[in-house]
Amino acid sequence: MPFVNADPKKLHENAIELIGDQWMLVTAGTRAKSNTMTASWGGLGELFSKPVAYVVLRPQRYTKIFVDENPTLSLTVFPPAYRKTLSYLGVASGRNEDKIAKSGLTLAFSENGTPYFEEAKLVFLCRKLIAQEFRPECFVDRSIIPEIYPNGDFHTLYICEIEWTLVKEA
Repeated sequence: MPFVNADPKKLHENAIELIGDQWMLVTAGTRAKSNTMTASWGGLGELFSKPVAYVVLRPQRYTKIFVDENPTLSLTVFPPAYRKTLSYLGVASGRNEDKIAKSGLTLAFSENGTPYFEEAKLVFLCRKLIAQEFRPECFVDRSIIPEIYPNGDFHTLYICEIEWTLVKEA
């Protein structure tokens, strides 16, 4: 089934369910080399009068290098049948193997070269607006730090403009 461009304001999906329960892939790179990772933390909304998505990446994640080096990234949500694949892509490292090839997913590229996956049911093609590292002094609720960051490996927050939203035609 081909994708159609959709207005992100007209989606009837629950962002908490999409990202937190169904998970998504964060993918960045070039035609020569791309990487992806499974994420379950992030969100959708509006900022700067633009539709935005935000994701957080830990410094040790290999995909972070690709996100930092490229102006765009994709967030892709899949049908439930891909849960096992998403689990694999969340634990395997692209540093050690070509996990995209091993996953069996089909890497595609938007007109501006942003990588995404053909098997997705929903794709957000995004352009980075802000990258901000979390710092301990910024936490109002400091109880989060020992629970989530016992090793001090604070996430970087990426706020991205959603430039295109692709959905599978029914």
